[in-house]
Amino acid sequence: MPFIPHTEEEVQEMLAAIGAASTDDLFDEIPASLRLSQLDAIPTALSEMEITRLMSQRAQQDGQPVCFLGAGAYDHHIPAAVWQITTRGEFYTAYTPYQAEASQGTLQLLYEYQSMMVALTGMDVSNASLYDGASALAEAVLMAVRANRKSKSKRILMPRTVHPAYRRVVHNIVRNQQIELVELPFDPQGGHTDPAVLEPYAGEDFAALVIPQPNFFGVLEEVDALTDWAHANGALAIGLVNPLSLALLTPPGEWGETGADICCGEGQPLGAPLSSGGPYFGFLCCKQAQVRQMPGRIIGRTEDLDGKVGYTLTLQAREQHIRRSKATSNICTNQGLMVTAATIHMALLGSEGLERAAAASYENTRQLEQTLTAIPGVETLFQRPAFHERVVTLPAPAASVLRSLAAHNLLGGLDLSRDYPELGEAILVCATEKRTADEIAAYGEKLARVIQLQGGVTCGLVPKE
Repeated sequence: MPFIPHTEEEVQEMLAAIGAASTDDLFDEIPASLRLSQLDAIPTALSEMEITRLMSQRAQQDGQPVCFLGAGAYDHHIPAAVWQITTRGEFYTAYTPYQAEASQGTLQLLYEYQSMMVALTGMDVSNASLYDGASALAEAVLMAVRANRKSKSKRILMPRTVHPAYRRVVHNIVRNQQIELVELPFDPQGGHTDPAVLEPYAGEDFAALVIPQPNFFGVLEEVDALTDWAHANGALAIGLVNPLSLALLTPPGEWGETGADICCGEGQPLGAPLSSGGPYFGFLCCKQAQVRQMPGRIIGRTEDLDGKVGYTLTLQAREQHIRRSKATSNICTNQGLMVTAATIHMALLGSEGLERAAAASYENTRQLEQTLTAIPGVETLFQRPAFHERVVTLPAPAASVLRSLAAHNLLGGLDLSRDYPELGEAILVCATEKRTADEIAAYGEKLARVIQLQGGVTCGLVPKE
């Protein structure tokens, strides 16, 4: 559709209606010193060949470092067929399926995605995605406040073991709705939320308890005890999970006596590549009792008058579909392309392939932990079962060590000092199924050398006394 600008007569008519002499009068509060007459820093136009060369050069500047960094974004293997199929025109250019009769392929794919997510999480219903894992948690919190009819409060128990960025996003989204996030401390030895810390809150009115599994530190939480505590105290249980881990761990739908009520998380491990900060998509599942409070959209399978299978939008709680005042969310979106990739990824790997990827990631992380803690002064911080990630402490400044490793084309982990200063010089490390034994050994050698050069313990890769 071409853009048709206003005519000069229309512009003058609008200006006259608001009492302005010219368009410039609308911006008269901006000092003249801040106004630009021309953009001198913008370079001259380039040809297609020249711009292709320029962008290739800039892409090469990012390099291809060996990645031992996780913290919510993971370097997993993605079969080549996933994005070969995802970028086919019928998927790549498909838009929101408002017209079911013209969108049967997209609707069927979304229905298959929902079915896979329900099977993976053990829940009853899945929506067709959200923006990312952090906003999915925020939506789960809002959903819990609406759905919990037993609670008259807007209070949510939020463990500090939840991803710090997620906690900040949730706070920013829910604070203006007077929802209070009550922070729960973690056990300094185990790195988990000890159910005992909930005892002072027993009998109080809370809408929900958030339960991460695994948590931000990679540590496994006592999900059964936490879920049962929430239900015993009239709160809903929100499971925040890594979807790949569910190939090995008990799904949220089976936590405790009756399972979690809502499950959410980041879908990036399911076929979305690491690409300079994105893309991502959030998933959200729930029990049947909460389905009418679920944001987003749900795809249904039905039959037409001739008995032929058809797919359609069923519950449509987005503001585009219904009156805004009735919408369960005005910020959720359908990350359709990422969901397409995730569906194809899960279909190609199957349950066995997902289990193998999860098991290999677990084993590689265990091997990485053994390699790094063989260096004198490097210690594992939390001695509890973990998946995917480990927290290790260093005998040298973490930020400086990570910078030196990055200079050697190695992403060594995440410095935890900003969000968890009480942990000291601690980093969060991760090894997915892509990391090889040689890469893990090379990381250990480089870390030992960097620590020694930066004034840490004189060390090498030798067993500790």
